[in-house]
Amino acid sequence: MKDVFFRLGTDFLSTILFAAIYFVTGNVALATAIGIAGAIGQVIRARMKGSDLGFMTWASLGLVIVLGTATLLTDDPRFVLAKPSIAHFAIGAIMLKRGWMLRYVPPIVARTIPEYVTIAGFSWAALMFALGLGTIAVALTGDIKLWAIYVSFVAVGAKIAAFAIQYVSFRVLLASRLRMAPPAPEGSLPANR
Repeated sequence: MKDVFFRLGTDFLSTILFAAIYFVTGNVALATAIGIAGAIGQVIRARMKGSDLGFMTWASLGLVIVLGTATLLTDDPRFVLAKPSIAHFAIGAIMLKRGWMLRYVPPIVARTIPEYVTIAGFSWAALMFALGLGTIAVALTGDIKLWAIYVSFVAVGAKIAAFAIQYVSFRVLLASRLRMAPPAPEGSLPANR
């Protein structure tokens, strides 16, 4: 889990740098230049260390350069602020694959309530698309404070709430399904639960 947050932080370092510099200085050009330099610096550092650069690294660099250039040409920070929505849309698209979540739940859940796990997977995809649209909507306002609140609290809070709802729902559904299961015949070994 720690590795996931580190990778996300790395993928969005340029956006974080942009937001921090813009928030402090209000200077779009300076914030954009530092964001682009940060992204290029990440790639150079990874190449010097001999690290393999994955698709997300190259995609992130390309987005930073394209969106950063658009920001510089228009003097409008909304392009860079919209960048996290692309990640939400990409993750949402991946989550549209039927049954993707089955490998991430305990085996008893996957065996007992697979249809609900599939529904939850599609629900997560819908949440990712909604958060991506929300990010764009907030970015269009151009208000960096509102954007920071949305990205830091609303988007994260929605994911935590969705996880909590899913956890409780799976527990209730699993318990219900196990209570309804026919008892094992006498003399048989108990099921591994």
